[in-house]
Amino acid sequence: MTLLAGDGRPLKAAIQRAERGKRIKALLLVTPLLAFLGVGFILPLGDMLLRSIDNASIPASLPNTMQALASWKGEETPGESVFRAAYQDLLTAGKTKTHGRLAGRLNYDYSGARSLIAKTVRRIDRIDPQAPIKPAFLNIHKDWNDVRFWRVVARNSSAYTGKHYLESLDLEYDEQGGIVARDENHSVNLPLFGRTLLLSAFITLFTAMLGYPVALLLGNQPLRRSNLLMILVLLPFWTSLLVRTSAWIVILQSNGVLNDLLVWMGVIENENRVQMIYNTTGTLVAMTHILLPFMVLPLYAVMKTIPGQYTNAARSLGATAFTAFRKVYFPLTLPGLGAGAALVFILSVGYYITPALVGGQSGRFITNKIAYHMNTSLNWGLAAALSTLLLLVVTVCYLVYNRLVGVDRIRLG
Repeated sequence: MTLLAGDGRPLKAAIQRAERGKRIKALLLVTPLLAFLGVGFILPLGDMLLRSIDNASIPASLPNTMQALASWKGEETPGESVFRAAYQDLLTAGKTKTHGRLAGRLNYDYSGARSLIAKTVRRIDRIDPQAPIKPAFLNIHKDWNDVRFWRVVARNSSAYTGKHYLESLDLEYDEQGGIVARDENHSVNLPLFGRTLLLSAFITLFTAMLGYPVALLLGNQPLRRSNLLMILVLLPFWTSLLVRTSAWIVILQSNGVLNDLLVWMGVIENENRVQMIYNTTGTLVAMTHILLPFMVLPLYAVMKTIPGQYTNAARSLGATAFTAFRKVYFPLTLPGLGAGAALVFILSVGYYITPALVGGQSGRFITNKIAYHMNTSLNWGLAAALSTLLLLVVTVCYLVYNRLVGVDRIRLG
């Protein structure tokens, strides 16, 4: 016998319809959040990944040249057919005003390509298309006779490239097209990655050492007093990051407050003032201060929920104060410590302003290199590749943390 609902429809169909309506309503409620994630996170991330391998400007500007170079052996300067194809492509690029982008992209791989392309486009109208093209190109610029330039052009025949990732890892193509390590004078990205991770680990350690006692004090105070003291922890959030960083410049510089105090106390001589800014020390001190609240708040939220009877019970059973803390209280605070460590480490890896202002050359992060390529060199492909590798490094660190500690143990309150 089929059970019927109040409106005469089968009960099973009515239940399925009601459940389907609930799912649709739930989906509609989270649609704004999904749209925000898509526009604010997924699309920029996808654009960054695409830019890191994008190489369409070269084959799009030199289609005839790429086709003519398909049979080139790469051992000597190409023949007349390749130069005639290049003539057609550059003539079109000059009319469509796309030669600037082509020249800028080639210049990353071959120094001098910008002037080579620009000079040729300016004088290309003077070339007689009925006469041989190769001698005319060589009269315009001698680099047209350089085999290395043509190898660069031939190597960029695809719309996608892994060159930016090779450069991010301090690798490059040699003249034969093989992948080799760059010389030490030009190997800067891997040391910057290592420095970023190392300093971020030290910053996380320092914030844990300084933040744990503060959170312990707050967590064991009456609510009214702890709320009052919490204002001091939250006060940096109400102050501009630029102001806080500039304050450390005033404090740590050679003629700053701290050095003056040490000289006045007789700890150091006036001629031997300590350089504590525009180096690694400045980055460590300033970023530890700035990120300290992100360690204190998760710890305080967890400590506030730990009943005091646990340590009292351990003391009543004969444990010393230190033993009760080490075996009872401290393990209960590990979820908050893990949450604070994850927050501080991930935030410090991606910091830019503070290392740029107080880090000098020895205290800068890989993020400063990314900003340089975004704003100064305009090599957005390399900047995107560096950003992607940084995202990959953070993801690997997260997976290792999840494997060793477990993300499910993290508690923010």
